[in-house]
Amino acid sequence: MDRKKFIKKSIITGLAGSILPLAIKAKGNATPSTYDKLMNQVGFNHLPNHKNMNTMNTVLHKANTRGSADHGWLEVNHTFSFANYYNPDRMNFGVLRVLNDDKIAPSRGFGTHPHDNMEIISIPLEGALEHKDSLGNGAVVQYGDVQAMSAGTGIQHSEFNANADQHVKLLQIWLFPKNKNVTPRYDQVSIKDIQKKNEFYQILSPNKEDQGVWIHQDAWFHLGDFDKEVGFNYKINKVGNGVYAFVIEGTAEISGQALEKRDGFGIWNVDEFEIKANKDSRILLMEVPMKIS
Repeated sequence: MDRKKFIKKSIITGLAGSILPLAIKAKGNATPSTYDKLMNQVGFNHLPNHKNMNTMNTVLHKANTRGSADHGWLEVNHTFSFANYYNPDRMNFGVLRVLNDDKIAPSRGFGTHPHDNMEIISIPLEGALEHKDSLGNGAVVQYGDVQAMSAGTGIQHSEFNANADQHVKLLQIWLFPKNKNVTPRYDQVSIKDIQKKNEFYQILSPNKEDQGVWIHQDAWFHLGDFDKEVGFNYKINKVGNGVYAFVIEGTAEISGQALEKRDGFGIWNVDEFEIKANKDSRILLMEVPMKIS
């Protein structure tokens, strides 16, 4: 199947089937704003879900409580409300609005679609993702890379599994930006040279000069790959920020809370906290502002 027919089929069978209802409308209607659609669903600045709170400053999201969908070409788990998954207690963690755990079939993907005023981060876990956008960027993002896109005043892009013989697995993460209507931009880096065993290494920050990609938000992301039990403290970079930890592989313990593969754990109103990662674990820490500006 050629690319044009494939894109058309993907939009019909996938996007119109509610994978991206926030970004696609019928012909003739004005394109909706990604920011406004997501913002309209947010009724709080942090997490008022007292039923899932262990203390006044933590929240636990077990892997098996996530929203999920199987669209054939796409299997996805949603930590926060997205597309057809809606849970008023699972809308966001501060400015962290979307955390999707995607598995895309060989040679399949998302046809061209628009976004605005969101900071979008993609972290491949297996395989490779082909990216094209209206800024003229064309790239393959693979395991060992991190991609960031500031949608700003508006950008269109497409994402496809770059391989015809294997699935691509990735995390797609969306943050509300610190400032709206910035100039759209694309950023991609390889983390293979900065990867460190048995400690966290920075992959994202708000500073252009820092290690990793940068975005328009006071956020810091760290990845950690562990092959033995390691204990340490994480210190908050900016007062008022919280951290959402996501266990990609293995098990860990954060502030006494035991976590398993694909569990999420948020903590805020602290200056630092303890982490213990166990053997063969991979953990993503996402430090983000707890108030949406």
